[in-house]
Amino acid sequence: MAGAGFSAAEREAMKQRAEELRTTKGLKGAAKKARELEACLDAIDALSGTDLELATMLHRIVTEVAPDLTPRTMYGFPTYAREGRTVVFFQPASKFDTRYATISFDEAAALDDGVMWATSYAVLEADEEVERTVRRLLRKAVG
Repeated sequence: MAGAGFSAAEREAMKQRAEELRTTKGLKGAAKKARELEACLDAIDALSGTDLELATMLHRIVTEVAPDLTPRTMYGFPTYAREGRTVVFFQPASKFDTRYATISFDEAAALDDGVMWATSYAVLEADEEVERTVRRLLRKAVG
């Protein structure tokens, strides 16, 4: 059946996740956090163009606004978590050859606003307005 199963990019993401888990297996405390930070920075450094600008911007904002979040990767994406639960992550456009990158907030983010609210944002460029919006959202997300 045509179109069934995972794409090559999805399979690669799953392999990356398995590798992420292997590289931190048995590590605890500061050693685990250091390895996860290194992986996050490596994932950002591997990007180029707008993806690199956006991921760098998000990393800087997280460091300034929510330094208690732990940088790591999930499926090769730069990700920031609190107590092991993802709060925010960056999905580069280049990962799945999409026309825009996304900054997404997971369930641990306190963005609740009534019975429906946005958790994922398409981003085309890193500019001052995007930075202000991400800062505001992150402040709300971490309470």
